[in-house]
Amino acid sequence: MADRSLRGMRLGSQSLQSEEGVEFSPRKKAVYQTTDGQTFDMVFAEDAEIPDIWQSPKSGQEGRLLSADGKPVEIDAGDVKVPRSHWDMLLERRSRDELEELLQERLDFLRARKGQHKIGA
Repeated sequence: MADRSLRGMRLGSQSLQSEEGVEFSPRKKAVYQTTDGQTFDMVFAEDAEIPDIWQSPKSGQEGRLLSADGKPVEIDAGDVKVPRSHWDMLLERRSRDELEELLQERLDFLRARKGQHKIGA
């Protein structure tokens, strides 16, 4: 009986589909360099716009795009967006006085709910 045992495969362990006849989409490779001189490659679709800055998958540092001759690509100052923090966006909607008033109302509510009343001022 042991000589007639069946051998099987685990589900999901291997694909039975071959790569025959599979055509990959056109791609292009971009090379980036970090501030400490390390370079890394990223592959993008051929019709994709290549970003000037990309984060290294290994070190996490930002890398600048290198041109074909190996020099960093110049970044236009007009293209760079200044990041806004949550605080900046909040100040666009409310004044500082309104925010302090809302904070005080919320603190009073929470203290009253817990039974802690503010003593004195």
